[in-house]
Amino acid sequence: MTGTRRTVAALFLLPALVLLGALVVYPIGYSLVRSFYNSSGDGFAGFDNYQTLFTDDGIRTALKNNVLWVVFAPTVATALGLVFAVLTERVRWGTAFKLVVFMPMAISMLAAGIIFRLVYDQDPDKGVANAVWVGVHDTFAQSSAFPKAHPGRDSPLRPDQGGFVTKAPVRAGQPVALPLVGVAPDQLPDDAKKAAAAKPRPGEVTGSTWQDFTRGKGVGRLGTPDPSEVGYAGMRIEAVKDGAVVASTKASGDGTFTLPAAADGAVLRLPASNFREPYNGVDWLGPALVTPSIIGSYVWMWAGFAMVLIAAGLAGVPRELLEAARVDGATEWQVFRKVTVPLLAPVLAVVVVTLMINVLKVFDLVFIIAPGSSQDDANVLALELYRKGFAEGQPGIASAISVFLLLLVIPVMLFNVRRLRREVRR
Repeated sequence: MTGTRRTVAALFLLPALVLLGALVVYPIGYSLVRSFYNSSGDGFAGFDNYQTLFTDDGIRTALKNNVLWVVFAPTVATALGLVFAVLTERVRWGTAFKLVVFMPMAISMLAAGIIFRLVYDQDPDKGVANAVWVGVHDTFAQSSAFPKAHPGRDSPLRPDQGGFVTKAPVRAGQPVALPLVGVAPDQLPDDAKKAAAAKPRPGEVTGSTWQDFTRGKGVGRLGTPDPSEVGYAGMRIEAVKDGAVVASTKASGDGTFTLPAAADGAVLRLPASNFREPYNGVDWLGPALVTPSIIGSYVWMWAGFAMVLIAAGLAGVPRELLEAARVDGATEWQVFRKVTVPLLAPVLAVVVVTLMINVLKVFDLVFIIAPGSSQDDANVLALELYRKGFAEGQPGIASAISVFLLLLVIPVMLFNVRRLRREVRR
C-alpha cells in the first residue's frame, strides 16, 4: 500500500537496468543513428547505406550465405541432436557418448576454427578429411606411381595421348629398351628391384622399362640398365597394331616384361594411366564447398547442445504413451515419427530458434576457417560488418548491417516470446 515493495524492487533492478541500458540499449540506438550518416560521420546520408546492402556484391553474397546458414545449420544440428538423444537412451554407454558429443561445446569458436582449418587442409598428409577421402578413393582407383616419368635423351619413345609409344615397331626375339626418367627415388613402388636387361626369347617380345638415371656427372650409360638403377615395377605396356591393342602386360619388379607373338610388328605403348597424377582429394575450402564445410564444423560443435536439450525433454515424455503405441502394433519408426517427435515439438522449437539466432551472428568460424582466396565466397553478414567497419573504414554501412541483422533476429525472438507465453498459460 505504501509502495515500499515497488521501491525496493526498483532499487534491486536498477544496477541491471543501468548495465542493460549502457551495454544494449545505447549501442543499438547509436548504431541506428550512425547508419544514416556517411563514413566520416559528418554528413547525413539518409537511406544510402541501406541501399548499399542490396547493391554491394559482397553484402549480397553474405546475405545469400546467411540464408544457407539459417536453413541448413539449425536443421542438421537439431536432427542429429534428436537422433543422438533417442539412440543414447537405448545403449548402456549412452552417458559416455553424450559426454563425447557435447565436449565440442567446451571449445571456443577460435579453437574450433583452427582445428577445422587443419582438418580441411588440401594436403592429405595434413588434412584429416582429405586423408580419409584419398584413402577411400585409392582403394577403388589406385593412383599411378609414375606421374612425373618421361623419356630422357635419345629415347626410343615419343609422346602419344598422355602416354608414350615406341618410334618404331618391335620384333619378336629382339629385346626392347624403354628407359624413362623423372620419378623421385622415394616415390618408386615398394616392390621395385634392381633394373635388369631383358633376355631374348624366340617368338616373344621381351623388354625392360626402368629409371635410366644414375647420380653423378658422367656416370652410367644411356639406354642400358646400370647397377644402381631401378626397374619400373607395375608399369603397364600395351602392344598396338592398327590402333587396336593386341596384347598387354605389366613389368615385373626389375622392370622386365614379356609379350606374346601377337605383339610382333606392333608398336609398344605406355598408356596414360601409368602417368596419372595422384588423387589429391577435395578442395574443401575452395569457392564451391567452403560454406558447406564451415557449416559442417558448426554442426560438429552444436549438435551436442541440441542433443542435451532434446534428451532433457525426452526424459519428460510419458513412457506409457510409447508403450501403448507399441502394444497397438506400431513399429519403432512409427513410434518415433508419430509419438516421440510430436511430444518433443516444444523442445525442438526451442533448439531450432536458439540455433537460428546463433547462426545469424556467426563470425569466428568463417573468419578463421575460410582462406583469403575464398573468404569472399564464404562471407556472412557478421563478417561483412567487421570488414566494412574496421578493414574498409565504412562505419555507416557497418551500422546499417548491424541494424539489418537486428531486424532479422526480431521475428525469431517474437516467435520465441509468443511460444513461451503459450507455455506459461498451459
